[in-house]
Amino acid sequence: MPTLEATVLARPVSRARAAWRAVRLIAHVAAGLWTVWRHFPHGDEAIRADRIQAWAARALAVLGVALRVEGQPPTHGPVLVVANHVSWLDILAIDAARPCRFVAKADVRHWPLLGRLVAGAGTLFIERDRKRDALRVVHHLAERLQAGDVLAVFPEGTTSDGRSVLPFHANLLQAALATGTPVQPLGLAYRPRAAAPEALARHDAPVYVGDDTLLASVWRVLRAHDVAVHLRWGEPQTADGRDRRAWAADLRAEVARLAGLPPPPA
Repeated sequence: MPTLEATVLARPVSRARAAWRAVRLIAHVAAGLWTVWRHFPHGDEAIRADRIQAWAARALAVLGVALRVEGQPPTHGPVLVVANHVSWLDILAIDAARPCRFVAKADVRHWPLLGRLVAGAGTLFIERDRKRDALRVVHHLAERLQAGDVLAVFPEGTTSDGRSVLPFHANLLQAALATGTPVQPLGLAYRPRAAAPEALARHDAPVYVGDDTLLASVWRVLRAHDVAVHLRWGEPQTADGRDRRAWAADLRAEVARLAGLPPPPA
């Protein structure tokens, strides 16, 4: 497989333009919080999904991030979407293509402004260091799949630097196994806008990993001018006799392929 091209960090936009983007983003987040508080408790699922998709697409536009979609997102549930995880932008990008109910780490709930918005959109939060909490979330996932939802998880359990796909934790796949639900792999990559879909050039501005702070990551995206997020949807698949660990390994390899990343070691 070809090696990854050099990381791309083009000349940033001016601080003044980035600050204007920030003002517009704060206003957009505030409007989203109003929608969640005012309309979500009483709206039906279809209306909620439409509002989430429209809000996420507008958020990407405010940030100056282009969305590129390849393949067919799920048209209806039940289905469990599994994707690689690079940035806080991942949720916005996926929701702009196909609104999902996400499973996220509990600390996401405490993000400034965005945490309340993510929670209001119906995200399920998990304390990954507590085995008992994982069992609770798996049980809740199974209930939502039986109700016909489209759920999305990041089985790596954390963000990566976008150069590879980390090992998948298999426990959340138990909900799909228990309910006989198909799983749809999704490869996600950040690239320069001008890059062709098959190009392997990366754009590192959205990467949110290690000791990076959320505010620093958001500011880096606000200053970038040529970011595109590429979503490549694979075909839904069922376990076909695999246990959850074997299935997780196969899904990791497929997500890496879809994202244009090196295949994981055997």
